[in-house]
Amino acid sequence: MNTPKTPQSGSVPTFHVIRRNGSVTPFDQSKIAIAVTKAFLAVEGQQAAGSRRVHDSVEAVTEQVVSALTRRVDSERALHIEDIQDQVELALMRGEHQKVARAYVLYREERAKARREEKAAAVATAPAAPSLQVRAPDGTLAPLDEVRLNAVVAEAVAGLDGTAAEPVLAETRRNLYNGITQDELALALIMSARTLVEQEPNYAFVSARLLNDRLRREALTFINGRPTQATQAEMAEGYAEYFQAYVKRGIELDLLDTELARFDVKRIAAAIKPERDLLFQFLGLQTLYDRYFLHSNNVRFELPQAFFMRVAMGLAIREIDREAKAIEFYSLISSFDFMCSTPTLFNAGTQRPQLSSCFLTTVPDDLDGIFKSIKDNALLAKYSGGLGNDWTRVRGLGAHIKGTNGESQGVVPFLKVANDTAIAVNQGGKRKGAVCAYLETWHIDLEEFLDLRKNTGDDRRRTHDMNTANWVPDLFMQRVEADGIWTLFSPDETADLHDLTGAKFAERYAHYEEKARRGEMKVHKEVRATDLWRRMLTMVFETGHPWITFKDPCNLRSPQQHVGVVHSSNLCTEITLNTSDTEVAVCNLGSVNLAAHVEGGTFDRERLARTVKTAMRMLDNVIDINFYTIPEARNSNLKHRPVGLGLMGFQDAINILRIPYASKEAVEFADESMEAIAYNAIQASVDLAAERGRYPSFEGSLWSRGILPLDSIKLLDEARGVTVQMDRSSRLDWDSLRQRVVTTGMRNSNTMAIAPTATISNICGVAQSIEPAYQNLYVKSNMSGDFTVVNEHLVRDLKARGLWDAVMVSDLKYFDGSLGAIDRVPDEIKAVYATAFEIDSSWLIEAASRRQKWIDQAQSLNIYIANPNGKKLDQLYRLAWTLGLKTTYYLRSRSATHVEKSTLKGTDGKLNAVSAGTVAAAPEFINVPNACSIEDPTCEACQ
Repeated sequence: MNTPKTPQSGSVPTFHVIRRNGSVTPFDQSKIAIAVTKAFLAVEGQQAAGSRRVHDSVEAVTEQVVSALTRRVDSERALHIEDIQDQVELALMRGEHQKVARAYVLYREERAKARREEKAAAVATAPAAPSLQVRAPDGTLAPLDEVRLNAVVAEAVAGLDGTAAEPVLAETRRNLYNGITQDELALALIMSARTLVEQEPNYAFVSARLLNDRLRREALTFINGRPTQATQAEMAEGYAEYFQAYVKRGIELDLLDTELARFDVKRIAAAIKPERDLLFQFLGLQTLYDRYFLHSNNVRFELPQAFFMRVAMGLAIREIDREAKAIEFYSLISSFDFMCSTPTLFNAGTQRPQLSSCFLTTVPDDLDGIFKSIKDNALLAKYSGGLGNDWTRVRGLGAHIKGTNGESQGVVPFLKVANDTAIAVNQGGKRKGAVCAYLETWHIDLEEFLDLRKNTGDDRRRTHDMNTANWVPDLFMQRVEADGIWTLFSPDETADLHDLTGAKFAERYAHYEEKARRGEMKVHKEVRATDLWRRMLTMVFETGHPWITFKDPCNLRSPQQHVGVVHSSNLCTEITLNTSDTEVAVCNLGSVNLAAHVEGGTFDRERLARTVKTAMRMLDNVIDINFYTIPEARNSNLKHRPVGLGLMGFQDAINILRIPYASKEAVEFADESMEAIAYNAIQASVDLAAERGRYPSFEGSLWSRGILPLDSIKLLDEARGVTVQMDRSSRLDWDSLRQRVVTTGMRNSNTMAIAPTATISNICGVAQSIEPAYQNLYVKSNMSGDFTVVNEHLVRDLKARGLWDAVMVSDLKYFDGSLGAIDRVPDEIKAVYATAFEIDSSWLIEAASRRQKWIDQAQSLNIYIANPNGKKLDQLYRLAWTLGLKTTYYLRSRSATHVEKSTLKGTDGKLNAVSAGTVAAAPEFINVPNACSIEDPTCEACQ
């Protein structure tokens, strides 16, 4: 055996090579050198055989390959011949021997084709092998139905460029054995297709179609009470019959609202579009399968189009022509033009239709009120609501308690109880309860509040599972800029600060500072504003919390400031609604899929207008249909009727338009698209007001005074005493719409909010919310497992230039999904497909500012920064405040751990982990210590 030596590794441990026929032979470094030499000579001709340059190149490539192999393989382990050849391709490309690499790739493909042809010929002449037996659920054995197997795979690849049945079938047959169960056979098909996703993104659709075949067998067998299977083509004929049986069975199981049976179910069923089952990618359908589809004893009996129609019927249940509206709603969500939020998808059409996404509360400063608030959290979280709690009123550490003549322990012990309550109420196992605690920056307990997510210190004063956010008044930011002093108070001595904003807050705050200087305040502390600001930024860097949100923009631009105060945002920082002891703010969310409204390289405004009009009606219906778990939520929602229409797929849209995220063009498109959404959302609310009446608290609102979100920026200017650096340009006819708002009124007090959309964007197969692309090739983790994600737009563009090949896949893995270091990719492609950590975060804030001018609520804005430091964070968060943002969300930073550089095959997804009997690798990036990862499966905010 030859023992290769390299400068990097010294003496190399012995290992073996697995040949394609399964035999094992000793590793021989010289064979790599021979293969590489042949590749050079094939390109440069035999005259190059004695060239010193070729000899040196061959030696360098060989050493690089051996070094890479020995790093990956432990002593006495075996390598597969394909792995060795993969490394040769990669080394040739990295050595900038592009022509040689190309020749080597083509040679491998020719040899692979020849082997397939030889195998096919051998199979054709060989005697028929005994048929494999498949075990049914009752234990009986039957021959494998080869005809159906081939038909199902042929259906799965039909119409999808770059896919073929043969590789899926070949990989599947490698994993079959005599006595395989029906479920294992279905899994083998799915997993075989999934291994090909990194080579061709369309295999994500193939995998989804094969999963759907498995789901059909599960659902139809349950509904029919006997083993039943149907192909996609057969289902096209049988979907209507199935749907009618599904509604009946769902009601019998007490899972569906009995009112659904009073629809004209035949008319509804006839409107179902079975072909829309083909729109799913694997991640989306698997997510629905795991968490959304109705089931009995863990057997899913709800097929995808039945799921969408159930949601649509649930939202149309109080419409006059409810069949027509249910069909309209169904057509919108099943096309992925718009998607309802997760609670709506979970619960619409069921016996407990809690459809709202977000609940905001303010916690009073007494023991009864505090524990009532914690109980309310549990009741609201039970049916999938995300929570934002304002804790500013609770007196601070050391404050006097009159009833016991003692001193308060402050807000932190109660936050610990709220934290544990959120974990205890896990939303029926679908996801953990999740809550965010807000505290104003002047609260005496603020410094302890900043430490809540630290992993060190007294664990009794830590809340490891609760999100936290700073509620920052403008006065504090002004003191930071002036390097002034900031005073912390206990709210029992300064209760009115909680309800004051702008100039009135500043005036009253100065009054309390004077009292403190005279010794008339029991609990207070002076700190340097910049020191406190640095500590806030340090905690965001170290723990990801507390988030930084701005009190005054949220209030001064609120349409509802005439009837209350915004005391906090919600779990994901996009909701800005009033709260009080009698009102728990509720918001009902849904998101437009922006990518679906960009066609032929243009933004389709007419399609968007149709989408928004229907979507706003659906969201408004939620308010009346909703199942309210506490009376304060019902009171608030019916009085103000707020909804939050958002968007997702922004990254996909600009990819289609070929616009780099880090560009003025992307900022302009963010402005243009949000203006169109805002215009149509407000217009739709006016139309609903004309049909159904104004919301009860309309009079006195900014709407009633003709002040639209764009106009409200002036109110912020006046309060700050400077012109806020927000763009004021517009494209549409706002004057006529403004007049309609005043004369006709609004159906909804608030109309827009951009939520994170992590799960519903997965369902639709687009990038979440307004997020830049995390990576162009990576493994995404959520509660359904680990999934290979490839940027299909990038693959399309690389294919058009002849650049998409195995070497490119390997390079993308090696460079953590980034194109930056891959020399053969043109610069314009690199710019369009730059990833989140390659983009200057100021572009994200600029685009967010353009959106914020149109939005009556806020947006979940993550900030990405590859190498954060104090100066950068200070500049970014000050920029966010200066440009008029209302809130920010997570700070996301790189760590030393990036995407797995070895193959993704065999490590992709929950199903694979289960079938292999091992835990699947999850090569996910990790933030700075304790910060939320891009897809934290336990984080409700990411779902």
